[in-house]
Amino acid sequence: MALSEPSEAVPEELSPLSQQREQERTPSGGAELRRGPEQGGRRAEPGRQLRVLLTPLSVAGRRMPQKRLLGAYDDAEGEAAGKRLRAEPPGTPPGSPPGPAPTAAASPHGSGSDGGWDAESDGSDGGGEAQDGYQQLSAYERKRLKNITENAKFFAALKLHESAARLQKIATRRQSNVTKRPKPKKAEEETVRRRSMRLQRVEPSVLEVPTQPEAEEEYPQVPAGPLPMVPENQVENSKLTEELLATWMKISETKPNDTEKHMCDMKRYQNSLNSMVLSEDNVRKVVQNRVCSVAIHPSESLIFVAAGDKYGQIGLWNVDCKGEEGAHVFTPHNYSVNCMHFSPSNPAHLLSLSHDVLRCGDVTRAIFDEICRSEEDLSSFDFLEDNASTAIVGYWNGSVAVVDRRTPGTSLELSANIGFKITRTVHVHPVNKQYFVAAGSVDVRIYDVRYLKSDGNKPVSTLNGHTKSVASAYFSPVTGNRVVTVCADDKLRVYDTSSLSSTIAVLSTVRHNNNTGRWLTRFRAIWDPKQEDCFVVGSMARPRQIEVYQDTGKLLHSFYNIDCLGSVCSINVVHPSKNILVGGNSSGRLHVFKEQ
Repeated sequence: MALSEPSEAVPEELSPLSQQREQERTPSGGAELRRGPEQGGRRAEPGRQLRVLLTPLSVAGRRMPQKRLLGAYDDAEGEAAGKRLRAEPPGTPPGSPPGPAPTAAASPHGSGSDGGWDAESDGSDGGGEAQDGYQQLSAYERKRLKNITENAKFFAALKLHESAARLQKIATRRQSNVTKRPKPKKAEEETVRRRSMRLQRVEPSVLEVPTQPEAEEEYPQVPAGPLPMVPENQVENSKLTEELLATWMKISETKPNDTEKHMCDMKRYQNSLNSMVLSEDNVRKVVQNRVCSVAIHPSESLIFVAAGDKYGQIGLWNVDCKGEEGAHVFTPHNYSVNCMHFSPSNPAHLLSLSHDVLRCGDVTRAIFDEICRSEEDLSSFDFLEDNASTAIVGYWNGSVAVVDRRTPGTSLELSANIGFKITRTVHVHPVNKQYFVAAGSVDVRIYDVRYLKSDGNKPVSTLNGHTKSVASAYFSPVTGNRVVTVCADDKLRVYDTSSLSSTIAVLSTVRHNNNTGRWLTRFRAIWDPKQEDCFVVGSMARPRQIEVYQDTGKLLHSFYNIDCLGSVCSINVVHPSKNILVGGNSSGRLHVFKEQ
């Protein structure tokens, strides 16, 4: 180990920052004095610095770590030791890139090879690499550059870039050859065909059929005026048509028994509900599209039902006839059949209401006659008298009107604004015929038809509590002391209307899923004509079912059949005297539950 005076000693190993500071303290033009171990007793000259280098002793079988030393041996002693140490030129900042290789003239020994920068070898041929222009780099850096060069040559020999480019070209060609299936164009004739006259801003008298010939052939427009009762896809006066009309006429001649309606005890009523079942023979597709209204004939001899769909068709079905000839389809309307009733005084008349017209299907004359026609969209109707000579009609724009069938022509008797945004259903009190309940957007009110006027009408009673749109509101069938409503806030409400005060409180509330969506007809809760305090409503529950509730909110019974009923029956009707329930779904099918 080299020794010097104690005051001149420096640390064993200097960092690059310490080296720079030592260089900055060296006077300009001065030179460092480098001494070997044998010169440890010689005092340094003025202006020169002495550095001491500590060299670790090598151990046999163990390789010593490489270090870049800031000092250097004298040339003679360095050659004798067989090692060359790299010393950075004075004034070079730490971390600077290596400069050009020193030439022979600049070498302190006058030789380019002997005076080149060197370091301890790690097994690589340092002399050969020094000739390649890397003599300023350490052995590790030269080894690293050599490996990088050899790896680059190896990967170039594999031609990976050419293979990747060729694969990408093949993938691009395959993707370009893929042909997409063109999307089928939407049939526009259906949209044109089903636009209401109010949206088209066309008068009913000058309504024209669509220009597309396909739409004209598939969905011909129904003209105004009386229409013959000719089923779809059948010629007039065919045998099947005659048999159907003859059956309807025959059952209408026999009037039902005028026995006084009364309620039976709840246990007996539940037993009658349990006796009603659904079989495969009692399921039939009666109309082509979604069922919007259902009516059942009051005959007690056989089951005869009618269904109106979304596109103006009316299907008549003799349930007791098991053959294909039992159901027939007529088209008396251009738009959805929103409401239908058999006349209570003459069941040979079937009244049906669409957006633009109220018609009466008279089987005795085999025609669908017009009762009234309106430029505004109609929503529902009900009879103001037992003889069905007058009716109250609701409009989608919120108004109501009075129709008198005895008046010649198709005009309205009275149109009244009741302050509704929408009037979905109207229903007349079963005892006091001058009262009717109207259900609208969020309003349910009772009015007196005797005091209706064109504007400024005040309700007799208001049924509060609804937070969203109301789908229906109906009086109980015998006394009218109850009103049941269906609301979009997922609640069924029963009101006590025995006393028609200004505001009527809720008697009971039932949590019920009424979210039918846009593809199903909205639920309407209807009372069982044979039981004053029980009503029927469709259900979204699974398995699909039709539910019966008591006015207290108690669920009494659920009609279901896993094998025969797999859809939601939104529209239902109950026979006035027999244990028969009919439900219609969104595909035009009717399901008839009856006693075995």
